[in-house]
Amino acid sequence: MGWTATDIPDQHGRTALVTGANGGLGLVTARDLAAKGAHVVMAVRNQEKAAAAVEEIRAAVPDASLELVALDLSSQASVKEAAGRVLAAHDRLDLLVNNAGVMAISEARTVDGFEMQFGVDHLGHWTLTALLLPALLRTPGSRVVTVTSTAHHMGRAVDVADPHLTGRYGPWRAYGQAKLANFHFGLGLQRELERAGARTASLIAHPGLSNTDLQAVSVQGSGGGASQRFFHAMAQRTGMSPDDGALPQLRAATDPAARGGEFYGPLFVNNGAPVRKPVLRRLGMDRAVARLWEVSERETGVAIDVRAPAGA
Repeated sequence: MGWTATDIPDQHGRTALVTGANGGLGLVTARDLAAKGAHVVMAVRNQEKAAAAVEEIRAAVPDASLELVALDLSSQASVKEAAGRVLAAHDRLDLLVNNAGVMAISEARTVDGFEMQFGVDHLGHWTLTALLLPALLRTPGSRVVTVTSTAHHMGRAVDVADPHLTGRYGPWRAYGQAKLANFHFGLGLQRELERAGARTASLIAHPGLSNTDLQAVSVQGSGGGASQRFFHAMAQRTGMSPDDGALPQLRAATDPAARGGEFYGPLFVNNGAPVRKPVLRRLGMDRAVARLWEVSERETGVAIDVRAPAGA
């Protein structure tokens, strides 16, 4: 039998923040971490759904230690406010799971003018990670897990001159770019951490084809495009359950044998037990990561600083 949630080590005394913890893979991730004793900060946009998610987790884990923080990844101001609240409450942070995202929606812009999928899936998490790094760097053995997708294979590296796909938007083109950005971000962050000699690790994971509400939201948000309807139907018929789909990110987050820079996903591409996967698309990766860092810093005005804070 492959790795399952029962293999998650004891998490008592650890603090984990999970974005998008009010549904789908994020909810499962929060629940399973809480079940092993972690204090879980659920960083979510929809507070009504968040309250329902808390009730659902506590029904399964009565003694769950949970904390809600309002986070709208489509607003840099909201991200900064959320990070400030977390840092005010927690000097240390053991785990950050960059899970939330939108998929293949019709063209839209964030309040800051970013293309919505790139803005939410990557730029929101860029700023959140950057601002939470002091707490992570203070915590030996801490990890950042960024969730990508098999769709990163169809993505193109971000264009410095047009990261928001102005005049050439397509729902899947934008999604591919955003998930490739997640891929490059997780690996690029690990390189920065290694160079600084930090005790924090960055890993990436993908859930394969999972039957979650992300698929339904994609259909609604795209106006019900044919490709979105196809993938929604395929997920319903052949996709893994959210419980199984969350296992790669849970393994990346908690397996003592996992190391920074590793990539976890289902054994059979989109289905199967969570295993370490090879990191492909290495040709040109250094240049792509450098471009992503340039665009991310320019668009958000926030830099990634992996130097250990005073007193760490």
